[in-house]
Amino acid sequence: MKDNENDTSAIEVLTEQYKADLSKYMEREGMYIKTENQLKATKQIVIDMSSTIRQLKTENDNFQAEIARLNEEIQLLELQMKK
Repeated sequence: MKDNENDTSAIEVLTEQYKADLSKYMEREGMYIKTENQLKATKQIVIDMSSTIRQLKTENDNFQAEIARLNEEIQLLELQMKK
């Protein structure tokens, strides 16, 4: 009978250790999934921001060109007014 008690005790100890290890593994797996999701979201934010920056750069270049064109027009009008 003593062997049965020892076997049962050993099985209980192993079962508890397995449960503890499984719990740690599941916690790490959850952290991994959370981190992966955060990285994917951050990557998408960077992609979106990059696209917005390119769009703003294009618009800014267009505005600068329009400002230069209007400044030339103003200079021509000022010259015509002086004549």
